[in-house]
Formats: sequence, structure tokens, C-alpha cells
Amino acid sequence: MIIEHNKVVAVNYALHIPGESGGPEELVEQTNAEQPFVFLFGAGGLIEAFEENLKGKAVGDSFDFRIAAADGYGEYDQEKIAELPIDAFKGPEGEIDTEMVVVGNELPMVDQEGNRLLGIVAEVTESYVAMDFNHPLAGNDLHFTGTILEVRPATAEEISHGHVHGPGGHQH
Repeated sequence: MIIEHNKVVAVNYALHIPGESGGPEELVEQTNAEQPFVFLFGAGGLIEAFEENLKGKAVGDSFDFRIAAADGYGEYDQEKIAELPIDAFKGPEGEIDTEMVVVGNELPMVDQEGNRLLGIVAEVTESYVAMDFNHPLAGNDLHFTGTILEVRPATAEEISHGHVHGPGGHQH
């Protein structure tokens, strides 16, 4: 069975990004056979170029492909850095949680429309906290290597819900 629309796919992969200053690639994420990445092919939510590179492959096939930053998580965008008033980070006692509001920490946030998003603390001053809302891998070319572990037809329920159920998928 090959990977195509409405198939449940399990892959074992390693994701590398370019090393700093042209150095060796850096491993940023890796799955294993016991805990593979399982997804419903064609349901959306994944990098389109990732799925395109897997389309037509079968169990046992290996893969090794690169995705340019623009086709992955996008180019790094300075416009996605927001300086938010320091008061927005103060608790009921008027204090800042100095263990949470630290440069490099990822914080869950809600925008003015109630949408949930994650931001990375980029800078903390006396008057504002600069939050970076770029994806952590924005601006990086992606290098995926791995193996196809399983391909099966999705159930009608998985298709209607838009995600995989059972092991490796959503439980409900």
C-alpha cells in the first residue's frame, strides 16, 4: 500500500537544520520505532512539502529530503516580534514570575481575538517583554531522513475527524 490521501502513515524520522556558521547539521527532533510520528495523510496541518516528499512511498521505503525555509516554517519575520507591556506579565500580587518570564522560555499566550499561540521570550526590560511569535524553526532549511513504518487506510471516523485515532494518534 502506498502513501496517498486518507491513509494513516507512521514514520520514523530525524530532522536536522543547518549548523551555525556553516558547521555540521544540528539534530532538532527525532522519533523512534517505538514512538513513531503517526498522521493522516492529506488532512492538513503538516508542512505541505513534507507530505509531497512522502507521497507514493510504501512501508520499508526510506527517505532523505530537504525543504527550504520558505516552504517549511517560513522565513524569520521581524514583524512577529511584539513588545508587550511588562504589566501584562505581572500576577495578582504585582510580581513577575521570574522563573517563567526568562529569555528563551516559550510561553502560552492568547491574542486579542482569543486565539492561543506560543511565544518565545526574546527580551525582558523594566517596561516591556519582547515576545517572538515566529515558529522556533522559522528561517531554517529542514533536512528530513527516515523510514516508512506503516501505511493503512484511514477509518471513516478518522477521516471525518481529520486525525488518527488509536496508538500514535488521538485518543477519545
